[in-house]
Amino acid sequence: MIRVVLPEHLRTVAHVTGEVHLDVEGRATQHAVINALEARYPQLRGTIRDPVTRRRRPFLRFFAGEEDLSHQPPDAALPDAVATGAQPLYVVGAMAGG
Repeated sequence: MIRVVLPEHLRTVAHVTGEVHLDVEGRATQHAVINALEARYPQLRGTIRDPVTRRRRPFLRFFAGEEDLSHQPPDAALPDAVATGAQPLYVVGAMAGG
């Protein structure tokens, strides 16, 4: 089981509160987690990654603890602590401005 913490706006879209618990088949990767999220919560399709390019949306970041995973390949294995459910995978809405 993988624990995922979504930002407030995505929790609202998915109609969930708190952490989301997912069963991910095969190797735990960002790609596999997003597939599981979109399968369980179809209303999230297109919100985390572009449905055509399958790339992460620019203003969303992925963290395991304090480690920013956003620029790792989407098929790279997640850290063991996240893959085993000891730590959650955080999806964080980034802010920009000037």
